[in-house]
Amino acid sequence: MSGAFTHLDDAGRARMVDVSGKQVTVRTARATGLVRCSGDVVAALRERSVPKGDAIAVARLAGIQAAKRTPELVPLAHPVAVHAVDVEVDVTDDGVALAATVRSHDRTGVEMEALTAVAVAGLAMVDMVKAIDRRAEITDVRVVAKSGGRSGDWQR
Repeated sequence: MSGAFTHLDDAGRARMVDVSGKQVTVRTARATGLVRCSGDVVAALRERSVPKGDAIAVARLAGIQAAKRTPELVPLAHPVAVHAVDVEVDVTDDGVALAATVRSHDRTGVEMEALTAVAVAGLAMVDMVKAIDRRAEITDVRVVAKSGGRSGDWQR
């Protein structure tokens, strides 16, 4: 069974994959997501009048911090050397578009770090605007591109 799915041992138990034999390469991953929220939230963000403060800066920093702490949150994620994290927070008419690009020079990819950055940036944004809109929600969190490693480049 372990040959079919590398995160399972021969008894079907979850395990961390041994990446020690893999080649160190530059690896990049990009993930995106959206915080859907009301027009009142969009207006408050654009006017910089969110009662809790600078929601955009808080979301950006939360995403950066989250990318660096991914192995603490995702049980089978490898600790990797995160060399760069860029979190984009853009207010749109529908809400807040989030994107994270993570870069490393390591033995395994950084897709989980990019996803974690977007998810936690979204959580921080919801926390910052929940007094204005209790229905704010995080949607469409997904990897949209990755590069590096044996499997090469991929785009959604």
